[in-house]
Amino acid sequence: MTATPDVARRFHRVRLVVYGTLAVSYMLVFFHRIAPGVVAADLMRDFQTSGAALGSLAAMYFYIYAVMQIPAGVLADTLGVRIAAGIGALVAGAGSLVFALADTFGAAAAGRCLVGLGVSVVFVGLMRANTDWWSERRYGFISGLTVFLGNVGAILAAAPLAAMLAVASWRTIFVVIGAFSIAVGVFTFIFVRDRPEDMGFPSLREMEGKSAHAARAQHWGRDLLEVLRNRAVWPGFWASIGLSGTMLALVGLWGVPLLTDLHGLTRGEASLYTSMTIAGFAVGSLVLGMVSDRMRRRKPVLVAACFGACAVWLAFLFLPWRPGWSGLSLYGLLGFCGGGFIVTFGAAKEIVPPAIAGMALAVVNTGTFVGAAVTQPLFGAIMDLTWDGTVIGGVRVYGVTDYANGLLLCFGLALAAAIASLYLRETYCSNLTVSAAGRAVV
Repeated sequence: MTATPDVARRFHRVRLVVYGTLAVSYMLVFFHRIAPGVVAADLMRDFQTSGAALGSLAAMYFYIYAVMQIPAGVLADTLGVRIAAGIGALVAGAGSLVFALADTFGAAAAGRCLVGLGVSVVFVGLMRANTDWWSERRYGFISGLTVFLGNVGAILAAAPLAAMLAVASWRTIFVVIGAFSIAVGVFTFIFVRDRPEDMGFPSLREMEGKSAHAARAQHWGRDLLEVLRNRAVWPGFWASIGLSGTMLALVGLWGVPLLTDLHGLTRGEASLYTSMTIAGFAVGSLVLGMVSDRMRRRKPVLVAACFGACAVWLAFLFLPWRPGWSGLSLYGLLGFCGGGFIVTFGAAKEIVPPAIAGMALAVVNTGTFVGAAVTQPLFGAIMDLTWDGTVIGGVRVYGVTDYANGLLLCFGLALAAAIASLYLRETYCSNLTVSAAGRAVV
């Protein structure tokens, strides 16, 4: 059936409410992700940690997030987005409170684990909801817009957070954000629904005059095995490790200390550069998602982004960049190239049956957080190997060689991502398991 104009208007209003509620929750995901990099010096001072220990504390979020991605996909495809994302926001809020009130390193780590556990289901859930509430021809755009909005939350965790630290302690700020996360969880239960049918609408495909996708009848375990055995899913996973994972590792922890240690910037000044990376990531996700939709191609966009990221990491290592336009440009370009990861989601959902898209999205998204979880502590551990012992105000200060070794690690992972991108299967922005008649191929 084709929707009448009145039904189409009501559907669009409901869709925007569902999307907007989940998007706010996703903005909080990015805030929780980036904030430790801004308060790195405070954490090192309060908990008397080394670079490796601080990297591990920040990476607790990524460890749990990475491990939870496939379960998050299963939950999105079985329990539904409303339940998964609602409970996730409540758990993340509780974790933020534990982190803010921690008086030991172990308690802080436990708080970060809870935050990672809670937010781990939000993005996959949102992307899964997008598959039911938005058409395939606009999936690249809505995916890019999703990451764009999420990065607004990351921007709020950079320069504005650094400014707030002048009038409030990092603990107070995390208490406030924890309470807000809990409120968002409540709103999710009230306003979010998994599919148009749950609000009395026909399915999106039926409103477009097409037949509905076939439902999956087998157990979710068999569905998951089907996804994991699909070789076409994995190039996106490996590409995400070195493309967006390394970028998040820098902006989430080591990007600010690099500028304060090597170039003498204040924390507030340095956070402007990581804000530029986040802004570049947001714009890159939106623009490259739209370009992919317009081209009706996924692979060329991902390949270009991966090799572009390799070039930026090499520029960090070998070009004579300084604070100012050259530094801002490199930080921004790194984020823009990282935004190319967005096309891996379109490709992932287009190579599996629509009913199990959440699981495929989760596998690809796992790569980003495996990359960040591995890179953050390794970056710190590599720097500790050549650290000369300099400590100022209880905080370790690293030198040029130390940071160069860490940046070389990032380049190596980005190069591996570029190679993986060459093996991505081109979907031409259409689900390869669905026939022209619109029925799922089982």
